[in-house]
Amino acid sequence: MLQTPLHTLRLLPRYREIVRVLVKHGFGELVDQLGLLPYLSLPRRLFYPHLEPGPGPHVRLRMALEELGPTFVKLGQLLSTRPDLLPPAYVTELSRLQDSVPPSPWDEVKALLEEEFGARLDEVFKEFESSPLAAASLAQVHVARLPDGQEVIVKVQRPNVRQTIDVDLEILFDLARLLQERTQLGEIYDVVEIAADFAFTIRNELDYRMEGRNADRFRRNFEGERYLYIPHIYWEYTTGRVLTMERIHGIKIDDVDALREAGHDTYQLALNATRIIFKEILEDGFFHGDPHPGNLLVMEGGMIGALDFGIVGSLSLADRQNLVRLTMLAIQDDPEGMVEQLIRMGVADYRTDRDKLQRALGRILSKYRSIPLGEVRAADLLSDLMPLAFKYRLKTPAEFWLLGKTLSIMEGIGQKLAPEMDVFEVARPYIRKLTLKGLMPESWGRSFMRTTEEWAYLVTLLPRVATRILSQTERGELQFVIRPHDMEGILSRLNRLASRLAMAIILGALAVGMALTLPLLTSQYPDLALIMLIAQVLGTILVGAAFLANMWGRK
Repeated sequence: MLQTPLHTLRLLPRYREIVRVLVKHGFGELVDQLGLLPYLSLPRRLFYPHLEPGPGPHVRLRMALEELGPTFVKLGQLLSTRPDLLPPAYVTELSRLQDSVPPSPWDEVKALLEEEFGARLDEVFKEFESSPLAAASLAQVHVARLPDGQEVIVKVQRPNVRQTIDVDLEILFDLARLLQERTQLGEIYDVVEIAADFAFTIRNELDYRMEGRNADRFRRNFEGERYLYIPHIYWEYTTGRVLTMERIHGIKIDDVDALREAGHDTYQLALNATRIIFKEILEDGFFHGDPHPGNLLVMEGGMIGALDFGIVGSLSLADRQNLVRLTMLAIQDDPEGMVEQLIRMGVADYRTDRDKLQRALGRILSKYRSIPLGEVRAADLLSDLMPLAFKYRLKTPAEFWLLGKTLSIMEGIGQKLAPEMDVFEVARPYIRKLTLKGLMPESWGRSFMRTTEEWAYLVTLLPRVATRILSQTERGELQFVIRPHDMEGILSRLNRLASRLAMAIILGALAVGMALTLPLLTSQYPDLALIMLIAQVLGTILVGAAFLANMWGRK
């Protein structure tokens, strides 16, 4: 059970600071609505200050989050990727949140490093630069050399940042519970669940071993590809709060003038960058969630080097197939089909006004109807779709919005490098491969096995349930009332219904068998004979069952 706000005295100073900042930026009414005034013993008049004309609430929210520090900056950055939760103006403003702060004192950083390694710093590294290369709210980055002379980047967590975030997360859970209980927001969304997702995300980001494993996974996924380089992770110099990674050198991928001056082919770079993102999304289902230009360097020879693997996204095979189907429906200018697909995906539900959503999607599609497919920009399309997500309360998975942000960033890079490139043409082979994968037995085998297991469980459960029902009936605890009228007619109709049902199942089985067999004829899949045999056996059993049902009905 979540704590009642302020019951723990150690949270009180931070609570007061949060409330002070919220009131300062004009959110005193919200603080009052959450019922925090009695706990803080502050005069009510202080919560309704006279605000001079100036920035709107979306700007003031961004300013408040920046002032509250790293936890709230990260929260704002997360919310900037969730246009289903906030109106577009808030999403746009929160995307401007800055995560650049002065570095921590060197003495504190050095003490943390020596605590993590259990040795003096000069015993672990040959060289270590005390001035950081970069500093952010959670960590800072230093250049160092290993004993063998290898140049590395060392990412060091800020001292005491974990304790600060733990306190802030406790308070955020309290506030989420109050928002759930006392505001309209709680009637629409599971605010506590959103807070839990955020806590999970930021705690993973604080564990640098997770980031190292992400880098290793990307390296395995792109093994054999010559257009992407993933730096080596030095695990013997890596802990939960320190990440040591090979340093790579290159030109920022969006610095077009420097790239051309160095002799790089910008069209080929755009092509390779596009291949990277489509392979990550459509083939691997594991993508870099923050591919801004500072994290992509063009190395000597034209290879793209990637950095910073703290934010990643994952998509299941079903997610990828659903997104491709939705994209194809959009290309076919089918808003009705798009609404049905959104319902199948669980993004829209019974409360969604389907007709209004369909008309809204139709208006957006009409805007792009006369534009050649290769000239459609993901960033523009995403900008048009974002208001719909909030207006119609579409429950879009957070991974999809992170994916949209990733696509927009990569599209911007591609536009700088080679504006004439047709992105959809690059995506075509990946879409074709994903489509074929969905037809292969290994993709539907798991689903088939789960269904088989459920039926097997039902078969074993039925005797026990039937025994209990009969026992209850004998004791008079369960009674059935049957009022037959025209029993012969009823049985006759049931007999005909059973026959039709059996025939429908047979036709369905044959149709599925044909759908699975036809694409395999061209690929010479070795399991073809087995699939045909199973289809024949199922057909024979069902025909026999239908025949017996008819015979029984005639007696």
